[in-house]
Amino acid sequence: MGERIDKWLWAVRAYKTRGDAADACKTNRVAVNGAWAKASRELKAGDEVAVRKGAVTFTFRVVEPAIGGRQPARNVPLYAENITPPEELAKLDIPRETVFVARDRGTGRPTKKERRDIDDLMDDIFL
Repeated sequence: MGERIDKWLWAVRAYKTRGDAADACKTNRVAVNGAWAKASRELKAGDEVAVRKGAVTFTFRVVEPAIGGRQPARNVPLYAENITPPEELAKLDIPRETVFVARDRGTGRPTKKERRDIDDLMDDIFL
């Protein structure tokens, strides 16, 4: 018998909480074998799970679907094989300083409108 994908993602430490994993499934950030997956979808050994976190899409192959609970980091390779392509991992090395919002010295904190503009800019860049 397989394991629910939200529980599996939490157990192999792809997400910090099971709720985060379920939310990622709801917002189409998790795909199994190329198709978007609901949180209740059951996994089988050999399935490929793609998880989009920010600009990077991590890919895992399910080794063992039935886990039981959250695993220590040293046990994760028993349940998931990380097959993320190197070009995706290279995106993690992009310097974070490239996105810098400059403000003149002494202008104070951003106004509510400026804060919304900054948030929209960040959403466009990282999502």
